[in-house]
This record gives sequence, C-alpha cells and structure tokens, in this order.
Amino acid sequence: MIVPLSGLRPREKGRVLSILAGKGAARRLMELGLVPGETVEVISNYHGPVVVRVRGCVFALGRGLASKVVVEVID
Repeated sequence: MIVPLSGLRPREKGRVLSILAGKGAARRLMELGLVPGETVEVISNYHGPVVVRVRGCVFALGRGLASKVVVEVID
C-alpha cells in the first residue's frame, strides 16, 4: 500500500518511494536520510509532529513535511 509518511501508524515501517516537495524541502529531507529506497519506521504519530527512525537516528518532522514523503508500507 502506498501512503504519505504521515499516514503510517506507530511501529509501522515504510520504504521511501519519492518526495513530493520543492527543491529546498526535498533537499532537507534527503539530508536527513529520507531518500528513495530507504526504510523508515514511525515511532510516534499522534498529535503534532511525526517522530521517525531512519538509519538509527530518531527525529521529528512536521506533519506537513511528513505528508510530502511517499512511502510503501512494509509488512
């Protein structure tokens, strides 16, 4: 199933397919490790920012920015 990163529930994992953002936002997300093919795990996705783990690093993304990352859910 293909969803935005903000659509994953806590403990779900996804594989980044693409980033639908402007140059600056896309570059920032890629600098954080959110590149196509990379696996991302959602730690928290309740109210406010989406907390994710990528390559062993945990960080928070604003909901709007997280919605620009398209992922494929990994079972």
